[in-house]
Amino acid sequence: MSGSEVNEPTPGGSVEAKDSAKDAEATDENESKVVSGSLFEPLPEPDSAAVVESRFGVPGPELAHDSPFYRGLWGATGVLLAVGAALALREVTSVLELVLISGFLAIGLNPIVELLIAKGLKRAWAVLVVALSGLSIVTLIVVVLVSVLENQVTSFVNDAPHLLHDLLHHKTIARLNDRYHFITTLQAKVKDPELGSRVLKQIFSTGLGALQAAASTLVVFVLTLYFLAALPQMKKAAYSLAPASRRTRIGQLGDEILRRTGRFVVGAFLVALLAGTVTFIFLMVVGLGQYAVPLALLVALLDLVPLVGSITGAAVVTLVCLATSLDIGIAAAVFYLIYEPLEGYVIYPRVMRSSVDVPEYVTVIAVLAGGAFGGVIGALLALPIAAAMLLLINEVWIRRQDSK
Repeated sequence: MSGSEVNEPTPGGSVEAKDSAKDAEATDENESKVVSGSLFEPLPEPDSAAVVESRFGVPGPELAHDSPFYRGLWGATGVLLAVGAALALREVTSVLELVLISGFLAIGLNPIVELLIAKGLKRAWAVLVVALSGLSIVTLIVVVLVSVLENQVTSFVNDAPHLLHDLLHHKTIARLNDRYHFITTLQAKVKDPELGSRVLKQIFSTGLGALQAAASTLVVFVLTLYFLAALPQMKKAAYSLAPASRRTRIGQLGDEILRRTGRFVVGAFLVALLAGTVTFIFLMVVGLGQYAVPLALLVALLDLVPLVGSITGAAVVTLVCLATSLDIGIAAAVFYLIYEPLEGYVIYPRVMRSSVDVPEYVTVIAVLAGGAFGGVIGALLALPIAAAMLLLINEVWIRRQDSK
């Protein structure tokens, strides 16, 4: 076999070469058809001589990545991006608060949904049952309370001058008034002819706040239903972000955190139920049985809100008692001055210890710190976060330290 025969191109190779040549010619023809000024007009070929002959001189070498200027430039860019992200996060803080509350409520209501699923319902129907039940209970409480509080607040406003006059006949209160003049100041405000206009302005501002609260409540309600229906998918998506080698353990720890959050909601419900029951008994004893059921429901509902909820409920009950009788009002004030510290520092921590396995002192510190840091939302989320942190410390950090 000769060398010329070896170097002979194969028929297939000739076909491929011809196809490539045709493709190149077609590309050249398409590029030549592009009109000047078009978006797809080809760029001119670079001319090294033009660069050298530029009247602005020859470009210098590329800037070194380890130079102080380069590092400072990108460092400053990173700082600006971080500041921009922080400002953007501050603008959507209210939205994130609603999302956090909705997620927390969804996790708290999930045990009820799981119970209905165990009874044979599908998750969508179980969520619908929970939503309708909660909406019905809240509507019933609001309808009952509005009628009761409207009459009592009106009566209290009308009888306010007589109540203040009666207070001055009490020796201790009269001595305090002689020193601090607080009742005299209240009497002057009650007799002020511009009191009506001021009250109307306050009612208007309160009405605007109530509308905003109603809109936020509606958003929380809808988001809670969406989260409650999609919790299994959301949990799987979150666990899939973990490495496969650790996904099982992370899933077990995450499930335990979800269970403790659900038990926290159950514990808070029990504490609120106790507060409502105690209020019902007190009102029956002092002779206000006609208001016992709605006011007990109001106290139980408000007691679910940490820090301010129980105090607000106690203030409303005391106001209604004052509108009925001065002696009953003072008795209500004394009763709640005893019960509120007892609930906050004894009952609530003990219930939460059995529910989420958090020591009493950690419960008190977490709720106070959460309220100081994040207000009502901080106090609401403080204990579940503390329970999750204790679980992770015991199961991850302490175990790792013991293995060294």
